[in-house]
Amino acid sequence: MGKRLYLETFGCQMNVLDSELVMGQLCAQGYEPVGDRDQAEVILYNTCSVREHAEQKVWSRLGELRERKAREPGLVIAVIGCMAEREGLDLARRYPHVDILCGPGELDKLAGMVHNAIVTRLEERRPMAALLGNSTRRSGTLAAAESEDRLELLDLSRAVSDSESTRSAHVRITRGCNKFCTYCVVPNTRGPEVHRKPGNIIDEVRKLADAGVIEITLLGQTINHYLYDHGDGRKTTFADLLYQVHESAPSVSRLRFVTSFPRDFSDAALDAMRDCPRICRYLHVPAQHGSDRILRMMNRGYTAGQYRQFIERARQRMPDVSIASDFIVGFPSETDEDFQATMQLVRDCRFKNSFIFKYSPRPGTAAIERFADDVPEETKRRRNNLLLAEQQRVSEEGNRQMVGRTVEVMVEGKSKLVSRQLAAAGNNGDSSGGLVELGWKNRLVTRASEARTQLVGRTRGDQVVVYDGPESWTGRIMNVLVVDARNLTLFGEAAVAAVADQIS
Repeated sequence: MGKRLYLETFGCQMNVLDSELVMGQLCAQGYEPVGDRDQAEVILYNTCSVREHAEQKVWSRLGELRERKAREPGLVIAVIGCMAEREGLDLARRYPHVDILCGPGELDKLAGMVHNAIVTRLEERRPMAALLGNSTRRSGTLAAAESEDRLELLDLSRAVSDSESTRSAHVRITRGCNKFCTYCVVPNTRGPEVHRKPGNIIDEVRKLADAGVIEITLLGQTINHYLYDHGDGRKTTFADLLYQVHESAPSVSRLRFVTSFPRDFSDAALDAMRDCPRICRYLHVPAQHGSDRILRMMNRGYTAGQYRQFIERARQRMPDVSIASDFIVGFPSETDEDFQATMQLVRDCRFKNSFIFKYSPRPGTAAIERFADDVPEETKRRRNNLLLAEQQRVSEEGNRQMVGRTVEVMVEGKSKLVSRQLAAAGNNGDSSGGLVELGWKNRLVTRASEARTQLVGRTRGDQVVVYDGPESWTGRIMNVLVVDARNLTLFGEAAVAAVADQIS
């Protein structure tokens, strides 16, 4: 009893990886993952504190469980991740039916805590907590000898199987952040930077490659700051690591990394991207704002001009590089002039896409203490919509330049978008084999005998592509002709040669 487990994840890719590692440990101890919360005897929420909306969802989930916990006192409820670390024991006081609090820096303890909660849950109701707490905060990157922490064992113990349905995986290379941007809570919830041993990273990549993974994304809050001090005078830089990972796993067709910090992105790292053919030419580099005054208030450590110089350096080496960014509108004291500087940065840098958010004060950040939230909500909303519209215009212009090109796409699975191809062809759902003419270019595309659906995948530049094909193509890399484009999506047809190869 007590072995059915439900896990819901909120937030960034780092949280997704944490959930994967935690689930692997718990499954190894006999827990059975279920997709229906009502069927679970252990419920975990892996939480995010970066945006208020993500936290509100967790509060709602916990409120929904109050009555069930009263009916089923044996139910185990755990809140893990950044929200658990930020709220601490106050969360358990607000929701006393929560049994476990575990911060992202203590996740190696979670499996034991779940076991103990199952054993003792009928005897006592005191919550168990594993949190870093402010007493352990330190600035600066940890040296090599100090980075042999217990949390490293969580990464090294990940379950890897050649029967996994996915052919994409994430590998962490750093944890934590030293930047202390005034709007961000991450340094207080995930702690200071810790850089993993390059040998451990490479071993993990090789294991994934041996299991059939063909796309790996390296993860870090400020990933280009990776620097491992071996303690004997040798240091492994981020550029060194990119070369080593690229050469160590030739069967990995795609190597990506996120998220990059604009300052101190070395020419050597850009050269590694240019020189290593299997490193995707894609950069996610949050700018956050176009006004130097606001950037200083955010404690970002660079100017808008320096950000533009970085973009220019990247495109000089790789004219085809695809770049995405993040922006915050409505930061305290933001004027129309400040906002227009952000609009101009989007126009100048021609981002593939940008993630745009309205500023909201976050507990635990410096901004909430230093600056009054003095930009009216209506102004935030208006500026948010204007910046979204400008980015959509820039994105659509870039995407339309892709029409007529053949791109390499890794298929992720079924798309939720309506099939534009089948509608244009007047196919009416016919899934018979043979040759079917598909409208736009009057091209004949060989079709598989199995039923076709709308698939979604991504290019090496992280552009989203949808096209028709059998679901069995999921996890494969295929050539796709781009036949139409919108601001967020490319629409394509699988190339004849690629389809024939997949069918055979």
